[in-house]
Amino acid sequence: MKLLAGNSNRMLAQAVASHLDVPLTRAQVKRFADNEVWVTIDENVRGEDVFILQSTSYPANDHLMELLVCIDALKRASARRITAVTPYFGYARQDRKTGGRTPISAKLVANLITRAGADRVLTMDLHSGQIQGFFDIPTDNLLSAPLLASDIKDNYEKPKDIMIVSPDVGGVVRALAVASRLNTELAIVDKRRSGPGKSEVANIIGDVNGRRCILFDDMIDGGGTLCNAAQALIDGGATEVSAYVTHGVLSGGAIERVQASVLKELVMTDSIAAPDRVENTPKIRYVSCAALIGEAIRRIANEESVSKLFD
Repeated sequence: MKLLAGNSNRMLAQAVASHLDVPLTRAQVKRFADNEVWVTIDENVRGEDVFILQSTSYPANDHLMELLVCIDALKRASARRITAVTPYFGYARQDRKTGGRTPISAKLVANLITRAGADRVLTMDLHSGQIQGFFDIPTDNLLSAPLLASDIKDNYEKPKDIMIVSPDVGGVVRALAVASRLNTELAIVDKRRSGPGKSEVANIIGDVNGRRCILFDDMIDGGGTLCNAAQALIDGGATEVSAYVTHGVLSGGAIERVQASVLKELVMTDSIAAPDRVENTPKIRYVSCAALIGEAIRRIANEESVSKLFD
């Protein structure tokens, strides 16, 4: 087994390599003067089971191209099996036609990864489950719910006083998985989306008065949805509001928005490398997903069940 890392999240790759007790494969992922991606694998991978760890996060197009070129380089170097490990799968929000003459870009990216030569995909908390069906190769979608639920137990006393909140109707199943593990109640924020990245809270389904609320979602981008939901919960009588999110996209002024909000804290996995500005933001904390991804990689390499990780 060999583990190769692109440039999107080197710290996570190093942590996964440490968990597996294998060194990162020597490779060069660089740019020509005109920003073309250039990849050289500096060791023999013929007949090897190779895993490429690369989140397709910002800049999404650059990191996606790095992933595709790495796959092609490994394919031409006669690797036996190539698994694209994308803890954060970019373009996942474009998983259906939202109007006339619009693309389904998640399907396009799935096709690109497959045609580049990947034999398998390993990802985490896809924005929607049906994206697994966009791939014509085996695809494993890891769940962060056990990892984040464990962190809640470790950091929140009296977990029965907590109420898990889904920031929208579409995330109910995801939030329910955490609520079930903690044996807590579930509330739902009914929001109305006026445009991409813009939403308004219309109603709160569930009694949050006097409760410690934890918003649970798969990603935070601009931060407007979570911050607006947190304010609505406080207005509804919640004593405090925190947020647990799998993927910290944190685009635009998201970090500043979170810091200025009523959120007690925002906890995320390190599926996306933390921006430098996060170091000066006391409300934001990270939980490592390296052990989860590393164990999934080990199971795939040994032809063992991945789904048993969540039993």
